[in-house]
Amino acid sequence: MGNHSMFSEFILLGLSSNPQIQALLFVLFLVIYLLTLIGNMVMLLMIRADSNLHTPMYFFLGQLSFLDLCHSSVTVPKMLENLLSRSKTIFVEECLAQSFFVFATGGTEACLLAVMACDRYVAIRSPLLYSQVMSNQLCIRLVWGSWGLAFVDALINILLAVNLDFCKDKTIPHFSCELSSLFPLSCSDTSNNFALLLCSSVLHFFGTFVFIFFSYIRIVSTIMSISSTSGRSKAFSTCSSHLTIVILFYSSGFLSYLLPNSGSSMEMIFPLQYSVVTPMLNPLIYSLQNKEVRAAMRRILRK
Repeated sequence: MGNHSMFSEFILLGLSSNPQIQALLFVLFLVIYLLTLIGNMVMLLMIRADSNLHTPMYFFLGQLSFLDLCHSSVTVPKMLENLLSRSKTIFVEECLAQSFFVFATGGTEACLLAVMACDRYVAIRSPLLYSQVMSNQLCIRLVWGSWGLAFVDALINILLAVNLDFCKDKTIPHFSCELSSLFPLSCSDTSNNFALLLCSSVLHFFGTFVFIFFSYIRIVSTIMSISSTSGRSKAFSTCSSHLTIVILFYSSGFLSYLLPNSGSSMEMIFPLQYSVVTPMLNPLIYSLQNKEVRAAMRRILRK
């Protein structure tokens, strides 16, 4: 990279240039990051410790908690460091690596949410055959497939971006490195990079969203065919947590990428939501909305 670029570092402008506001933001995001670590680790330990949660649904929830730990840890530590630092620099290679892991973990979460929607459909459509259809081997393959597909997609994009020359500007108006924010800084032709990133986003993120959307159409139609009111209520309750997380993840992601760039600091609200806030909220949402998780937590606390 040093032979191709006029500089070896980028400057992440972050959320504010005011030192007092930076100090407040540091405390705020440090608390959020610690809550993210504690909440998701507790969820992982609870699912592992309680035998009543050894089902495909909670296996996927454990994978989601692990993924939230990874996704949050890619961006938040560097953001906290820059909030206390005057230079706010990041090496070009480090920035590309962060872009890769942001893309890979975000893509994996999109795939995993689609897998969880399929799991909920099978559980509601065929409850008696649920454990046979969603076998341990199939669950493991689906998780590995989600990770593999997202990492291959991210690797293809980042390998094309590695050959770019960066000489126009070294400031990134963001708190983290993402591929879409790096392309305007390059003096190379980035048309192929933009085209590849657009295709990846459409196929990977929009494709999983469409899959989840039609899965929930089938889920709702199946629930409405249940004769008893209590049965319908129970079926809806098993999907409410997952649906809440889907809405949080995709609404912030789509708004972040679809809104036009105006240079306003308000544009960073949506990236902050899906990369910092949502990983903290996911275990809380499942704890509050899921009776089995609350019961498992009470059993562990009694022990």
